[in-house]
Amino acid sequence: MITTILFDFDGTLADTAPDLGHALNRLRTARGLSELPLSLIRPQASAGSRGLLGLGFQIKPGDNGYESMRDEFLDYYTQRLCHDTCLFPGVDNLLNQLQRRNLPWGIVTNKPARFAHPLIEQLGLAQSAACVICGDETINTKPHPEPLLTASRKMAVAPSHCIYLGDDIRDVQASHAAGMQPIVARYGYLGNDQPPEKWGARYLIDHPEELLVYI
Repeated sequence: MITTILFDFDGTLADTAPDLGHALNRLRTARGLSELPLSLIRPQASAGSRGLLGLGFQIKPGDNGYESMRDEFLDYYTQRLCHDTCLFPGVDNLLNQLQRRNLPWGIVTNKPARFAHPLIEQLGLAQSAACVICGDETINTKPHPEPLLTASRKMAVAPSHCIYLGDDIRDVQASHAAGMQPIVARYGYLGNDQPPEKWGARYLIDHPEELLVYI
């Protein structure tokens, strides 16, 4: 029996790609490069600075100059954290429905706390979320199950009673490893070479409110 819902953040609850993309394009224009369209940026938004810098500059962690470029990217992102970011259509109603049914929900994200907590507050989610687990608040990040298991412990619920909704293959992998039921947000960023139908989740939804069917 499902009693608790856990959500990924970027690409699942909130559309953060416009502000992440703005930070990436500031880096590019500062180096004399043209801006990338949001349609190209969006699939990599769930991968954070690693994915976006890889897209924009073909650079990866460990490469010369990566850390300084990442810090510059994050500085730009901090300056415009919640300018165009918004909840996906239908998320407000979904969360209201969960509250009416007395079903607690939480957020488990790989996003660092210094970005996630202010965004969650500005989007009006902080008071309703039963817990928020950020990417630097556990030793391991998704696809490791530790963040999801930490959330279930904080919410005093068995993992088998939890749904985890996410938009990346790592979310499905973490769900399975934690013993939770994964559901894919097909309306999200889906930044993986494999189509989401092959990630191993039994259910996929095209709109946030479709989640209510599985509760």
